Amino acid sequence: METLLGSESPPKSSFLSAVRGVVRGLDPRGRLLGALFCALVIVGLESPVALSLALILALCLLIGAGLPIGRTLKRMAMMDGFIVAMLVLIPFTIPGDAAFSLFGWPASWQGLDRALVIGLRANGVILCLMALVGSMEPTTLGHGLARLGLPDTLVHLLLLSVRYIDVINAEYGRLRRAMKTRGFRLANSRHTYRTLGYLIGMLLVRALDRSERIARAMTCRGFTGRLPLLDTLAWSWRDGLFALLLIAALGGIVVVEIGHGRLA
Repeated sequence: METLLGSESPPKSSFLSAVRGVVRGLDPRGRLLGALFCALVIVGLESPVALSLALILALCLLIGAGLPIGRTLKRMAMMDGFIVAMLVLIPFTIPGDAAFSLFGWPASWQGLDRALVIGLRANGVILCLMALVGSMEPTTLGHGLARLGLPDTLVHLLLLSVRYIDVINAEYGRLRRAMKTRGFRLANSRHTYRTLGYLIGMLLVRALDRSERIARAMTCRGFTGRLPLLDTLAWSWRDGLFALLLIAALGGIVVVEIGHGRLA
């Protein structure tokens, strides 16, 4: 089954495979709460030592989730691409003791420290979310959120979006093939922009028409505004053990942060 990050479930034919897939066997409610607590603790850290420990914890969770390490780190690097400009500029914008200068612009040690903290913090949070939430199947995520008491509207929006994103993408592919069949080629011209506008408009019209047909079909089948959840989530001793270990690890990281006297 596909997960949110698009990877297949790991094989369970060996001990290593079982270890790598241990997170996937946990209750989704515990994984969601674990991801929330990890994010809250990591965001509150200021010490590079404590943040490094949090990053190691996130890597351990990533291994436990069974996600492919290389592909996941590549995704994380893509996320870093959005903040790298900010990280590069921070040393030049925070005043303090000069570390070096570039074209006459001094970079401060305090700015370098701040850039390091932000980089470690962002990567730690993203890795935890990838490991604990990204390794879930989309429907499991929806059911977990519903069991945690989130509004039905948000859960329905998530489940229906997951179901029909592929349908809309297939519709987009059919329209694009029809355009190519009629000789359309992308170019930097007014005709291209106008045609792409027609494409988006047609896609929205067809999506609206499909949504109305789906709503009528759901009403005919007795939909009353609430989707019945057929899963049987149960809290097991593995979930309790995972929660204790995670709390102990996060508590140890907080102790290290306090030891460095930089708790936010």
